[in-house]
Amino acid sequence: MSVLLKNATFIDWQTLKFKQTNILTGLGTSSYLEFPDDIPNEFENHEVLDCSGLFVTKSFANAHHHIYSALSRGMPPPDIPPKNFYEKLKYVWWKLDKSLDSEIIEASALYAAMMSLKAGVTFIIDHHASPYAIENSLPVIATAFEKVGVSHLLCYEVSDRDGKERAAEGLKLTSEYLKHHQGLVGLHASFTVSDQTMKEAALLAEKFQSGVHIHVAEDQFDEEHCQSNYQMSVIDRLDGFGFLQMPKSIFVHCLHLDDRETKRLSDGRAWIVENMESNLNNRVGIFQSKNTGNRIMLGTDGMHSNMIRSAQWAYFAGLQNDPQLPDTIYHRLRNVHHYLSYNRFSGDSENNFVVLDYNTPTEINSNNYCGHFIYGMDATHVKHVISGGKLVVKDRQLTLANENDILLFSKEMGRKLWTKMKGI
Repeated sequence: MSVLLKNATFIDWQTLKFKQTNILTGLGTSSYLEFPDDIPNEFENHEVLDCSGLFVTKSFANAHHHIYSALSRGMPPPDIPPKNFYEKLKYVWWKLDKSLDSEIIEASALYAAMMSLKAGVTFIIDHHASPYAIENSLPVIATAFEKVGVSHLLCYEVSDRDGKERAAEGLKLTSEYLKHHQGLVGLHASFTVSDQTMKEAALLAEKFQSGVHIHVAEDQFDEEHCQSNYQMSVIDRLDGFGFLQMPKSIFVHCLHLDDRETKRLSDGRAWIVENMESNLNNRVGIFQSKNTGNRIMLGTDGMHSNMIRSAQWAYFAGLQNDPQLPDTIYHRLRNVHHYLSYNRFSGDSENNFVVLDYNTPTEINSNNYCGHFIYGMDATHVKHVISGGKLVVKDRQLTLANENDILLFSKEMGRKLWTKMKGI
């Protein structure tokens, strides 16, 4: 059933122009869209939402998520307190990903998809890792996302940290998945990926005309390891495999790069994803945008699924070391749409909408919208969400799946995950 939004205040996501209008969306990813002045009787069979006093704009997308961490909230602290970033990976996140199984992955994906939609996010670019549950992991995530109503661009985080056999299994999963789905070639980070695995990943990216999705210089350890083991910087190493020139490549974090590296990155074709809250949580630094170019997107890095919050943290935390205008942060948030469109990925069509019940005490218009977005809006203002022309959130509740069922399943799988982690 198509959706008719009556009496809406429509905000063009690119020009930020405001328009009082009716909006008729068609189903699917064909971007069928009309702005009818009149509403004839034939529209009575459509899903009709009165949007008087509400704001309608394009829904959001997450440029870097880790849904496998969705059930980590409140988990017991590690037995050995981490002293640095590498130990945090070793004693927390690598214990968690080793404990994942198909059921836990499904619950994580369902919960992340639910919370994404309720925050107005209809597209997720995910970076997955489950070294003892690799086979079929990406299809499980895809099915869960689609059940709730979220479009996606997935990859498996290939790494040699658990041995060559599991790296090979990750590459095999990637190859099989890319035969039938849009996706990327996932790699963890330079310091856990051998030259042989890098080479095979590059061959896969070339074969499927894809790109890599990889963490880059998230911590100084990544650069130090690369210099010590390969006598070059991380950017030089990745460029040696052709990843910088792939327009579908996503380089995540990019915190500890020198001026020469940022210049090479800017001159290339890969995209950067900033993840402010995760960087603060891991105490690895604050993103510096100097000389990095304009191909910067925003992600949550698995901390949560709320892109409004992610943009606001990027703005406020960045004021100390990398101050930007609200408009700049807003455009970084929206850059993911340009990335997806330029690379012809499906699912982020123009009939994806978020309807905001934002009862502002002051005037809002094209000139100050970004200020309202940074200083005033939050996920509680999301009332309805349309994905592919289909109403997936109505009056702040999912329409395609039962929220209570997802929460019960998530809590059950969360307990299972935490128990399994104790044994590792």
